[in-house]
Amino acid sequence: MPAVTDFSPVPPAQTPPGPAPEPLAPALAAGPVQALRAVSVLLLLALMALGLAWELWLAPTGNKTLVIKVLPLLLPLAGLLRHRLYTYRWLSLMLWLYVTEGLVRANGLDSGWSTGLAWGQVALCALLFVCCVVYVRLRLKAGKAATTASAAPAPSAPG
Repeated sequence: MPAVTDFSPVPPAQTPPGPAPEPLAPALAAGPVQALRAVSVLLLLALMALGLAWELWLAPTGNKTLVIKVLPLLLPLAGLLRHRLYTYRWLSLMLWLYVTEGLVRANGLDSGWSTGLAWGQVALCALLFVCCVVYVRLRLKAGKAATTASAAPAPSAPG
């Protein structure tokens, strides 16, 4: 009797598009890491809202194309929501561009609203930077503790 072969296509496993989120240590999943992620996302959204409001309504320079400066801030949002450690690292570096812009505009020829908005941008960037740094340190510390715990030999039974 000949072997029966079935060439019907097998449906692929149902997986969400994109890479899977990085696993978190169970001890940090509901603790300070979640709080830092929430604060980081809120600060990033506040920075985007400030940039949009500043260039469009509050203190427009007459050149509404400056609102483009908000677009790079959209890139790290998905990584922050998925606990991507790499995203927190490069976001902490990218923020210095916005700090520089805020400092230049705060100490420039503009006055009134622009100065206050610029200092607000600097403050938001500084807070977001601190959140990113603390988040990275907590994640690295948790990872180091997890590898140390998994490398430790199991206690032997007395006998």
